[in-house]
Amino acid sequence: MEFGGVFSNPKGDRNFLKIGGDHHKNHRDSTDHHHHRDFSSTVVKIMLLFMAIGLICLIFDQSDYPTQLVQRSYSFSSSSSFHEFKSYINNNHENNLENTLKRASMKDHRTVILTTLNAAWTEPNSIFDLFLESFRIGNQTKELLKHLVVVALDQKAYSRCLDVHPHCFALTTDGVDFSGLAYFMSGDYLKMMWKRIDFLRSVLEMGYNFVFTDADIMWLRDPFPRFYPDGDFQIACDLYKHNSTNLHNYPNGGFTYVKSNNRTIQFYKFWYTAKDYFPGKHDQDVFNKIKFNPFIDEIGLRVRFLDTAYFGGFCEPSKDLDLVVTMHANCCVGLKNKIHDIKMVIEDWKRYMALGVGGGEKNLGRMLSWTVPRRCGLKKNSTH
Repeated sequence: MEFGGVFSNPKGDRNFLKIGGDHHKNHRDSTDHHHHRDFSSTVVKIMLLFMAIGLICLIFDQSDYPTQLVQRSYSFSSSSSFHEFKSYINNNHENNLENTLKRASMKDHRTVILTTLNAAWTEPNSIFDLFLESFRIGNQTKELLKHLVVVALDQKAYSRCLDVHPHCFALTTDGVDFSGLAYFMSGDYLKMMWKRIDFLRSVLEMGYNFVFTDADIMWLRDPFPRFYPDGDFQIACDLYKHNSTNLHNYPNGGFTYVKSNNRTIQFYKFWYTAKDYFPGKHDQDVFNKIKFNPFIDEIGLRVRFLDTAYFGGFCEPSKDLDLVVTMHANCCVGLKNKIHDIKMVIEDWKRYMALGVGGGEKNLGRMLSWTVPRRCGLKKNSTH
């Protein structure tokens, strides 16, 4: 037998040397053949290696977000437990908030767009898909998708985000699984809302301004030209009293524009702490309580309420499509009802855009009106 190129004669056969001599000759012929074959095989392997490297370089070159290729390599099975997901997130260096915000920030390196999602809103053809579609069909809103960070509250929402969007961050809470449908004012709903407020405070402390938007808000125009330059904290309204500083406006916490400074950081801490003084209330109700508190004036927070003529919703739809910036599926109970009426918003907007508004024509919005709300609205549902 052969071992390490040395031939042994375990049986002491005298013919071994002769046989061995013939074997050496045959071995040389065989070795030459094998060397030729090995050389050809090596060349093929090297060519395949270079082709693979070239393909990888091409993929990275064409990707706007190359780091996401690594992040998307992990998928969650439906049987993965919440604890397994939390363990993965805690050990995943890609799930770093500061890095995610940095990648998504605008030219000022300080401003991002944020939304939060759980599994209930990330089903295909559900709220999340409609939300993303609104950016794509809106007037000068498609580019804003580059600055949107989706904050996923459970593993299904996180996995779904990774499939369709470059900037995803998983936010978990010890002992709480937010994957189910959280009914308005239920215990899980309240935990989710207050987790959001605390998270937004942390974003401000990291030095980032943000537009926070619920995913059931359709983005139809760039909102930044409509924000007040002197406002620290700007919030949309269910009902607007025609004055941006009137504290008697009915705000909706689903859409806010907040600048990072000491005033807003103090305010978010105050807001979050106030939940303990108003048990069973969600963030919007508590804001309506504390907006009159002397502390707001003491810290010098400049609050502005956004006009529903631009930032409308099903509670109070904007009347002129030439002005509308966002459309919120508020005053609506039930996920199916939301989806139904949001789809109608999308179709209304497509008809409007087909008239040529993208070219800058005016007064077209008065020729068309919303066909919504149909299943939602202030007269049919409670405000939320």
